[in-house]
Amino acid sequence: MLILIGRILLAWVFVGSAYGALSNFGGSVGYFRSLNLPAAELFTVTNIAVEILISLGLILGFGTRYCAVLMFVFVLTATMIAHRYWEYPAGAQQIGQYNHFLKNISIMGGAMLILVTGPGRFSLDRAA
Repeated sequence: MLILIGRILLAWVFVGSAYGALSNFGGSVGYFRSLNLPAAELFTVTNIAVEILISLGLILGFGTRYCAVLMFVFVLTATMIAHRYWEYPAGAQQIGQYNHFLKNISIMGGAMLILVTGPGRFSLDRAA
């Protein structure tokens, strides 16, 4: 039961992020443009799709280990693109980016744990 709860808690970050991007699509596109990413609209759509896929996979425990690998790569990429705190001047922005950086490191650790432990008893992977 604790692995299920852990999976849901990890997925919650992606559920919230996907919901935020869907409810403010223009703002998400604008954010990706501010990072100088090409094809910001396509990047936003892809981002939302990956977040939904990770969320569903983790919550349902379906393709759980694949989702863990995808989550790790996705978060590592997001961290390298968007949370380079060392590029900000000392102050509130740098602290905010550093906190995002640390959060992402923790999520990557959770992804590794799910990869190693598997989905647990309460999962579609286990039922199959």
